[in-house]
Amino acid sequence: MVQDQRAVLELLYRVSREFATALDLKTVLTRVLFSAIKNVGGERGSVVVMDDYGRAVDSAIVYGNQLRESNTMQLKATVDHGLAGWVVRNRQAALVPDTSKDSRWLLREDDAMDRSGAKSAICVPLMTREKLVGVLTLVHPVPGSYNVDHLDLMQAIADQAGIAVLNARLFSESQRQARAMTALAEGAASLSSSVRMDDLFENILTQTKQALQVEITALGLVEDQELVFRAASQYGDVVIGKRLKLNEGIAGTVAFQGHGVIIPAAASDTQPLLSQTEIIPGVKVRALACAPIQVQGKVIGVLEAINPVNKSFDPDALFVLTGLGALAGTTIQNAQLFESLDAARKRYRDLFEDSIDPIIITDLKGRILEVNKQAVFFSGHSAAALHEFLIAQVHDINYEKTGRLFEKIGDSGLIYESTLYDSRGGTYPVEVYSRKVIFDETKSIQWILRDLTERKELDSLREDLAAMIYHDLRSPLANILSSVEMLDMILSEPERENAAPIMKIAHDSINRIQRLVSSLLDLNRLEQNQPVGERQSVEAALLVTDAVDAVGPSAAAREQTIITLVAENLSPLWVDIDMIRRVLINLLENAVKYTPMGGRVEIGAEVDGDYVRFFVLDNGQGIPETERDRIFDKFARLKNKTGAKGLGVGLAFCKLAVQGHGGKIWVEPAAERGSKFLFTVPMVNKK
Repeated sequence: MVQDQRAVLELLYRVSREFATALDLKTVLTRVLFSAIKNVGGERGSVVVMDDYGRAVDSAIVYGNQLRESNTMQLKATVDHGLAGWVVRNRQAALVPDTSKDSRWLLREDDAMDRSGAKSAICVPLMTREKLVGVLTLVHPVPGSYNVDHLDLMQAIADQAGIAVLNARLFSESQRQARAMTALAEGAASLSSSVRMDDLFENILTQTKQALQVEITALGLVEDQELVFRAASQYGDVVIGKRLKLNEGIAGTVAFQGHGVIIPAAASDTQPLLSQTEIIPGVKVRALACAPIQVQGKVIGVLEAINPVNKSFDPDALFVLTGLGALAGTTIQNAQLFESLDAARKRYRDLFEDSIDPIIITDLKGRILEVNKQAVFFSGHSAAALHEFLIAQVHDINYEKTGRLFEKIGDSGLIYESTLYDSRGGTYPVEVYSRKVIFDETKSIQWILRDLTERKELDSLREDLAAMIYHDLRSPLANILSSVEMLDMILSEPERENAAPIMKIAHDSINRIQRLVSSLLDLNRLEQNQPVGERQSVEAALLVTDAVDAVGPSAAAREQTIITLVAENLSPLWVDIDMIRRVLINLLENAVKYTPMGGRVEIGAEVDGDYVRFFVLDNGQGIPETERDRIFDKFARLKNKTGAKGLGVGLAFCKLAVQGHGGKIWVEPAAERGSKFLFTVPMVNKK
């Protein structure tokens, strides 16, 4: 009996450790299923993840050793009417010796006696702190194969899996929210930089394709009570020029009703929602999302995203697509105004007055000649009063861009961000587009002051998201740390030895989160030009060893080799030890993340004049030359084939931390394949 209990405890320990090493939801679900099938037995299994409202949000299905794609309709039927639904509603495990004799089992065509026939099944809830986070089901092809012992073991495994599934779900949701906010902010920045219609369409489609990770994007505009497709990322020769009546097909309905939709199977025989006009020859539409392009509540077109790369859309996809449609609306209207101005000078004044942005015309010395209604509205001054102003009295001029005498402003125009002042002492963030024009037969300068309030609010949302991460983590993290330390104190010596591996996992995880929180706090502090912390003398080899110790388990899990190459007789460094240690760990973690399984990573240090130059070398996919400066910007992220993702703050912290020590940081291509990150920090004799 004692041996059986010990075996179960050892099994649960291994299972718990395996679940705790992953945060990706699909990986956690797959491990839960394979572990349950391996230790309990069965032919197949499924795990369904529930959100806080009891709705199924994700799932995984395993047949034998193969992971199968989830069927949305089948999953819904199972949760609504099957054994899993019974477990969800009753919050208790279920043992079904014979599925043909239990009404809780949802019979399907495969359950017929002349096919797979009767089976045995176990279904248990995944609970965490009395909260249902999912349901786990195993099926054996032979009736009566499961008994109460199997049920108890299954529930024990589910109890270990519950917190891992919840953490992975929350992590997945936070990543999606971060991606959504980032996509909208990046979309706002990109779209606002275009004034030519063709360039704008290309930017909109590119932003949509990148944000939603789809194969095809298309854009249509409403013209004379019809929807006319004007651009497409692929199949442009087929798509461009197609016309739909409003309320016809998916796109026409969205344009007519003004509400976005996601169709999970737009081309299936059971759901023929695409009109004949919308069908693209040779393209099977697996899934489609469509959102209106709006300006001031008016629908002016639609934005379509077809066939997500991951086969299904994220829950935030419609939110992102609708946001991009809203951003595109204003920029499209502005671009249309620009093309009209170039095409018909005689209509200039009408378009000038109808613009949604403040527009001011000055002479070549900056004296205001004419203003539109929006300039009057935003400035709070009357048109007559503005005619007595210089343009410098309306907004802060970037003379570095324009020149002191506006000599740098040409026909093609230039763009910079500034602040517009009103008569009440208020300010508006604006993007200024200035260029030389002919006004009343005289060479003049046109100033368009585009309101950036919405874009700045999006940027603020992204900053708030980062702030929320490090502020809201500090208190619970301290509680977790104190709880682990207290647990370690109250354990007996034998218990402490048995629990040592688990305690190490806990401490390593806590240390990793603490490093993230500290780096985010330092990033915020360094952005405000505050000095680095207290500097001390430390050996470079010690910092390298600390970094390898911290990242070693992750590399081992990926079967990677870390090589250390520290030059001998290096002088001690004069640095904030913890900060530079975190820089090294951050770079090494990135190298491990982007290096393929079984790859090799190098880390080392060498003399560079009065500095020590550290380097971290990986053999991943490498970084394009055009992106090597941008990757150190806050929230910058590159597309990659490894699937590795992040918030885009790690390298920004590294850059500010190194520069705060008077050093520099950069990236080079590796000699064969991959990337080499380097940075310098001063030695003691340089302090």
